[in-house]
Amino acid sequence: MAITVEEIKGLREKTGCGMMDCKAALKDAQGDAEKAIELLRKKGLAAVAKRAGRTAAQGVIESYVHLGGKIGVLVEVNCETDFVAKNIEFQAFAKDISLQVAATNPQYLMREDVPADIISHEKEILKGQAQNEGKPENVLEKIIEGRLEKFYEETCLLDQPFIKDPKKNIKDLLADIAVKIGENIVIRRFIRFQLGEKS
Repeated sequence: MAITVEEIKGLREKTGCGMMDCKAALKDAQGDAEKAIELLRKKGLAAVAKRAGRTAAQGVIESYVHLGGKIGVLVEVNCETDFVAKNIEFQAFAKDISLQVAATNPQYLMREDVPADIISHEKEILKGQAQNEGKPENVLEKIIEGRLEKFYEETCLLDQPFIKDPKKNIKDLLADIAVKIGENIVIRRFIRFQLGEKS
């Protein structure tokens, strides 16, 4: 099928990928723009994985204060170059992450940061819940694993659904910005303060 220049340009604006890549993706997706974006993301994620080993020592520390000074957040987001650190889209991403932390109060950056004893304790609670619901023993493990995913979504920033677009999680958002900008982007750390709370 024939792909128009307008379709290619539209896809390029949405994804930041090259014209030839956009054209090829549209052809593979038979003109379906959403499928083409998915194909480009799959290809792009491979590129992100290659970049992941590169040092990201530049970036910004973004702050956000909410509810008349009742909640405050600091987030460090790193990139490879000072040039990208000044990029409007990079800075908007950092701002979005600070809003996410303010709104959802994650306890950890990623699931690998959750201490083993917390996971064990959570599994015990989930097992007890499933047994109280009368779930059969042979499916308990699957139920616990499924519910543990929900725990990660609630407590780990990278697993959380993005507040502005819940169909994406923060990990996806991070991969998207890395593909678009073409550098290794890392959410390094965050801290959230709430008035009257102990740290």
